[in-house]
Amino acid sequence: MVFPLLTFLVAPLVDTRHVGLVVGLLGGSYAAFQFLATPVIGSLSDHFGRRPVLTLCIIGTALSVGLFGLGAVLGASLTTGSGAFLDLALMFAGRSLHGVAGGTAATAQAVIVDVTPPAKRAQALGLVGVAIGLGFIIGPGWGSWLMDVHLALPIAMAVAFALLNLLLTLWFFSETLPGSARQPSLGLGAFNPFWNMIQTLGNPRVGRLSVGFGLFFIVLYSCVTILVPFVTLELSWQATDVGQAFALLGMGSIAVQGLLLGPLSRWLGAQRLVPIGIGLMLLGCLMVSLARPDATALDAAMGKPLVNSAVVMWAMGVGLLVPSLRALISQRLAAGSQGKAMGSVQALQSLGASVGPATAGILFSYLTPRAPFLIAVLILLLVGGLIIGPLVRQRQLTSSPP
Repeated sequence: MVFPLLTFLVAPLVDTRHVGLVVGLLGGSYAAFQFLATPVIGSLSDHFGRRPVLTLCIIGTALSVGLFGLGAVLGASLTTGSGAFLDLALMFAGRSLHGVAGGTAATAQAVIVDVTPPAKRAQALGLVGVAIGLGFIIGPGWGSWLMDVHLALPIAMAVAFALLNLLLTLWFFSETLPGSARQPSLGLGAFNPFWNMIQTLGNPRVGRLSVGFGLFFIVLYSCVTILVPFVTLELSWQATDVGQAFALLGMGSIAVQGLLLGPLSRWLGAQRLVPIGIGLMLLGCLMVSLARPDATALDAAMGKPLVNSAVVMWAMGVGLLVPSLRALISQRLAAGSQGKAMGSVQALQSLGASVGPATAGILFSYLTPRAPFLIAVLILLLVGGLIIGPLVRQRQLTSSPP
């Protein structure tokens, strides 16, 4: 609800040429702290259980959105000098705390793994994408409409939803990790995100898949984060246009992960869905880079449909690749280490999400607005080389007669 509106919240506080950079850094700060916290939270959930960890993370989410909202609301009335600096500091603090609480995602994935047989995990993990897709359909649309009424309304609504989530968790969620399956102790390595991540990367069964996973999220988060400054500053979109684009992103995600992923997983298998997802994401990046300001009638006719079509491509690519790759990783690991593994994979996602937006903001502000999308194409080619080759070789080995 709040994320797609970052550009509109930041624009009054900084010079126009720095908007893309500040938006990228805000997105990166969330992801950087999520990167540091998520493996720790994953290990804690393996030891203490999923329910208490989820509860604490949801409380942190409510507090963080409130802190961010305080900075944003103050920024609407005080936009110069030390006041603007204080507003931005509060916004960065809120986004950082939100990143720490973002370990909810890894724990939720571990819950799904706890209760789902290995053969059905790709489809089950796709339900996470459906939930995110619903958020992208409802959130940006409501957020842009509420923002027209008052700046504080979308932020207040986000806090209210976080509190509702907390109540639902306390009342209805039952523990999914039995005591017999929990990790008996927590070593110091459990509190070092780099240690958990290095263990996952060093595992020959999942190492290359995990590296490709992290690089893919550099692309995804750089493109999604910088898309809003791109369309508002380059193509003159309004908040309602942005809300519609993110609604398309959500609808595409739901269509793929809620309706198509299960049948496609059974028909093609996760190993074939991964390269299809990479190709769709690459095509979407190329399409955005071709969009031009409305200098001519052709530009006006093609700009918005081109970007909206690219957003749908992204949704389809992410919807096919992410749950399929997570399922492939989980199938190669023991049941007792799923929380740590999902936490480490989520940390790679967060690392990509911290590097991607910040880098995209620099490229957008100081090179060219289209540079982030063109660089993304090159990174996706590298991801394909890392992931597709080993998957093809494994498929050939499993299909060849003994």
